[in-house]
Amino acid sequence: MTTVIETCELGKNYGRVVALTGCTLSVPEGQLVALVGPNGAGKSTLLNLVVGLAAPTSGTVSVLDGVPAGSPAALDGIAFVAQDMPLYRQLSALDMIHLTRNLNQRFDDAFARRRLEDLAIPGRQKTGKLSGGQRAQLALTLALARRPRLLVLDEPTASLDPLARHDFMATVMTAMAEDGVSVLLSSHVLAELERVADHLILISHGRVHLNGAVEDLRERHRLVTGPRDQPGDPGWRTIQQSSAGVQSHLLVEVANPGPPPSGWEARPVSLEELTMAYLREDARTARTSTLEAIR
Repeated sequence: MTTVIETCELGKNYGRVVALTGCTLSVPEGQLVALVGPNGAGKSTLLNLVVGLAAPTSGTVSVLDGVPAGSPAALDGIAFVAQDMPLYRQLSALDMIHLTRNLNQRFDDAFARRRLEDLAIPGRQKTGKLSGGQRAQLALTLALARRPRLLVLDEPTASLDPLARHDFMATVMTAMAEDGVSVLLSSHVLAELERVADHLILISHGRVHLNGAVEDLRERHRLVTGPRDQPGDPGWRTIQQSSAGVQSHLLVEVANPGPPPSGWEARPVSLEELTMAYLREDARTARTSTLEAIR
């Protein structure tokens, strides 16, 4: 299987601050990989390591089926769109195309200009005067015109309205379908990821807690409800548990995705429910560890 990202015990420290530790991943080609986690979890650190903007403190990271991250070959095959849409506000959209073309060995100028026309983005308009949606589409156009194998997106729709966000993601999905681009997308919009993600990486407190194909992860987890005083299946690993009256509600990882024990009901889990359960449990564990350390 061809991979676009491989990491082994990858770690990054900023002074005494551990931003990422023990990160071992294998990301397959041709998929949209959702990278999720709370603020400060280590998502941007991982993205910076993948695109070569930072060097690891420990471990290794390679891209595009074994190419060292940050090498000329890697840089030539990866396009990165950051959350702040790094565009020169005093330059026009056409100026940005001209500048990007001159800075890259491979750039499809005709594609970029055609996309501006299709999106009705005024080429002579300064980027600082464009709407948020137009700036996002311009940044994405510049990235796609480099004809990358891997497109890395760091919360690119965070500041966009719902329509602009939908249009942005539609462009990403078209690039995947027509050009075979692989996508690594960091986002907080779980409902959006539910529709588009093939693969999920969940990071919290600098560690990877989930990594795998979305369908496989959903198949391995269930939301179950049953009597509070009756044990469930011993093959379950409880991720999150709550009680209401005489009933218990659990999100569990199942060893065997068969029917639940008598008295229990089970249903499939959504991507948002799965993600939130792991994040809440990790937050609870962190609070418990902090309290124990204080004592």
